Amino acid sequence: MILTKEQQAILDGEKGETLAKVMKTIVMYGEAFEAEKLVPVTSKYNHLVTSFGLKVMAPVYDLMQQLLDAGVFSEQQFSVDPRPLDKNVPANFLQNLVFNKFMYTKQDFYEKQLEKLGLMSKDAFTCTCYMDEMGNIPQKGDVLSWAESSAVVYANSVLGARCNRNSGIIDIMGSIVGYVPYFGLLTDDGRRATWVVKIQTTKKPEAQLLGSAIGMKVMEDVPYVVGLDKWIGTELNDSAKAYLKDFGAATASNGAVGLYHIENLTPEAVEMGEGLITEGAKEYIIDDAELERVQKNYPVIWKNPDAKPKLCFVGCPHLSLQQLKDWTESIEAELTRNGNKKVVIPTVFTAAPKVLEAFEKTEYAARLKNAGVITSYICPLMYMNNPLCKKMPVITSSNKLRTYTSARYYTDSEILEIITGGRK
Repeated sequence: MILTKEQQAILDGEKGETLAKVMKTIVMYGEAFEAEKLVPVTSKYNHLVTSFGLKVMAPVYDLMQQLLDAGVFSEQQFSVDPRPLDKNVPANFLQNLVFNKFMYTKQDFYEKQLEKLGLMSKDAFTCTCYMDEMGNIPQKGDVLSWAESSAVVYANSVLGARCNRNSGIIDIMGSIVGYVPYFGLLTDDGRRATWVVKIQTTKKPEAQLLGSAIGMKVMEDVPYVVGLDKWIGTELNDSAKAYLKDFGAATASNGAVGLYHIENLTPEAVEMGEGLITEGAKEYIIDDAELERVQKNYPVIWKNPDAKPKLCFVGCPHLSLQQLKDWTESIEAELTRNGNKKVVIPTVFTAAPKVLEAFEKTEYAARLKNAGVITSYICPLMYMNNPLCKKMPVITSSNKLRTYTSARYYTDSEILEIITGGRK
């Protein structure tokens, strides 16, 4: 790897031993992917994936403390993935005991470390830091040092920023030293599409289901999606961005997609069109039958496949303000149709703290609460990531949550039917 004089000086320890170790980490990371150089991180803010204070993560807290003790800080403030705990989310005595006494015993300690390192604000905990309410919105062409998969694919695809699918801790390292290795999705060639995905459905495809199908097919490659603009339009408005948020999270978790292009919609596809497609690109056709096949092949890993659901999570990744409003109206209408006043299954909608704050200022908040739905800022994945929750029959419309936990996937319309009592 070719380093500039400034980069080599940092590596040689001219700015201290600790920063030299950080630079060495970034250099070794780049060399593993045959990066030819390092390039500056240019985004205003960073985003960290490691947000949970698990007792077993002692090396992380030790590392953070070493940085703090050495006075090594990032010039970027940062947001972080969601917190794992919220007392308002249903949990029995044993679950609370496990959460608070065995799993997340270092949460308060770790959050204090994050605040000292440069947390944007005390409520900057979300996987959707790019929401307007959160304010961590990269500009087109910005080079990032992020790791959260759903945020990386959104930033690359919808915002036109440049970021590889980094690992946790690498995100803060790149931010501190101010450089990341130049390879993969940071390069022009790495952003070209090696798959052409043709959407030939007879109705608007479910975002999470479509993303899942594409992710499992192309894996870590870059898809160029044709025909989706017919269903979600050619303008990156709130509706389209919410759709692409959920779609991208599924491509990233069910596969390993870090960037996708949507014809006539996403920035680079609008600018370059089919010029983004590599010669010899593979083709994948998605119709109604293909989406049905994909959903039917999801494994059901509940101990009792016929069990009645005991909990429902919606919002992985976190919901937008408009999605909260839309869900409120849909739930009210479906409850009326089914002759119920409240949801028949404990249901939790998750969103960023500042999105929830904005939601509470609208008339919809009281209406959703009256319908029996709980709103929370937590990460459903972290809530589910323990042996006790694995035994619970939990349902979700998140393909990411389905992939990483025992939660069972249903489409949004199916979830709506189940939680309002329309499906017995």
